[in-house]
Amino acid sequence: MIKAKTFGLVYSVIFSFLLSCSSVSTEQRANVTILPPEELYGELFYDVQTKEIFPDSKTFVDAIPKKNVKEIRREYKALEDKSMASISAFVEDNFEIPGGETSYEADSSSINQHIKKLWQVLKRPADEQHSGTLIPLPNPYIVPGGRFREIYYWDSYFTMLGLQEDGETETIRNMVDNFAYLINNYGFIPNGNRTYYLGRSQPPFFAMMVQVLAEEEGDEVYVEYLEEMQKEYEFWMAGAEKLNSGKPSHRRVVQLAEGEILNRYWDDNPGPRPESYREDIKTAEDAVTASPNLTKEEVYIHLRAGAESGWDYSSRWLDADASGEFDLSTIHTTNIIPVDLNSLLYNLEGTIAKTHDLAGNSSEAEKFSAKQQKRKNLILKYCWNRETKFFMDYNFRRNKYTEILSLAGVYPLFFEIADGQQASQVAEKIENKFLKPGGVVTTLNPTGEQWDAPNGWAPLQWVTITGLRNYGKELLADEIKMRWLQVNQDVYDRTYKMLEKYNVEDLTKESGGGEYPTQDGFGWTNGVFQKLSAEE
Repeated sequence: MIKAKTFGLVYSVIFSFLLSCSSVSTEQRANVTILPPEELYGELFYDVQTKEIFPDSKTFVDAIPKKNVKEIRREYKALEDKSMASISAFVEDNFEIPGGETSYEADSSSINQHIKKLWQVLKRPADEQHSGTLIPLPNPYIVPGGRFREIYYWDSYFTMLGLQEDGETETIRNMVDNFAYLINNYGFIPNGNRTYYLGRSQPPFFAMMVQVLAEEEGDEVYVEYLEEMQKEYEFWMAGAEKLNSGKPSHRRVVQLAEGEILNRYWDDNPGPRPESYREDIKTAEDAVTASPNLTKEEVYIHLRAGAESGWDYSSRWLDADASGEFDLSTIHTTNIIPVDLNSLLYNLEGTIAKTHDLAGNSSEAEKFSAKQQKRKNLILKYCWNRETKFFMDYNFRRNKYTEILSLAGVYPLFFEIADGQQASQVAEKIENKFLKPGGVVTTLNPTGEQWDAPNGWAPLQWVTITGLRNYGKELLADEIKMRWLQVNQDVYDRTYKMLEKYNVEDLTKESGGGEYPTQDGFGWTNGVFQKLSAEE
């Protein structure tokens, strides 16, 4: 186990660096406690998590202290009885414990009306400063639902699609402003507005959010958020100038054999995730037992990088054993150049170029257009697999494609990077391999991880449908849309719930896999359903 004092010191150094790079004022810093739960609560955190006081590791790290944290720590240190019962009683006395369910009254409303009502259920007001792990945001926002009680980065783009359809432009602007606030205060958009997410981001959809808002308010919106888009780009590209043959990778940038630079997922903290503490410790122990050359810190970084990808977890990041089985202990996320991430950064470069052009900055526009074209060439070079006829992730440590077919391979269609022939070959693979009775499946591998078969996810349905439409594959796109809307409708008719994910292979079964039960709410499912169903 990493001791509280040591791990807290690592966090303190990282957070001090983040704050020193941000524009947050001295007065603001004095009023905000930027501490992860390990350092905030010390030994209490470790005892609660290791003794399994709560079934879900996320519960305690989201709890709100009822009084000064220093006083709580002092009282806990003096507590002689450290049994599970005593610790449970202590936590109940000193913290407000969050519930796990989104509260709403089920009724006979249509699914679209139900979602409109859910926007208010999932909406949170501007945050008041309080102790705990929540990073306060200045404007109201939508949370996904269930155990996810804070804003999440990439979820929010897909949620905005539904908000846009329902005329909730003010909420969209509030959320974009919140993300701009996070960029300006921390230098990037964290995974979510929790202190324990300050080591990582998520797939960079901020430019796409700006596009949604610009569709409602006009192109001047792009110029309004130019500075924040550039700051986010700098975050993802940080350290690129330091790369060389002796140091081919640094944080989120990787230098390939011929000196080209692409990106990977990463996290700056070499320890178990506080919100999945027990799970990460077990995975790391299994990994170093199987591969003694590994360190636990390396495993933790791979796990955290997998969380930054949003695909936590998937066979995309794993190795299969001799029998073709996958185990989370083989995770190696940071060795992989993901096709979805680099497609998103291609879009960010293009959006920045477009915005500079709108602002009359022709030289900057040309510079970012050149960056975008260069990245397109590299995606085609390193992520298009001529043998599988599909876009795939690339393992730069092994200098070869990964062996996992996944819907990440549709992102080059979503952002129109592929040529016509490539798009046709991808569409053929989608139709023959990925299309299932309830939509498209995430990967072809039934591993027990939630971002694998048999699960389908709303964001990937949207990316696939839109990508296919970009190349005139309307019939296939419409078939996926019809099947996805139907599985959403069928589950709603049975349960009056909108789920985080769905089993798209066997429609008689619920989705599953992963570190926690399937969640109800659910922000991005609502958003994609509203957007797609409005087309009918």
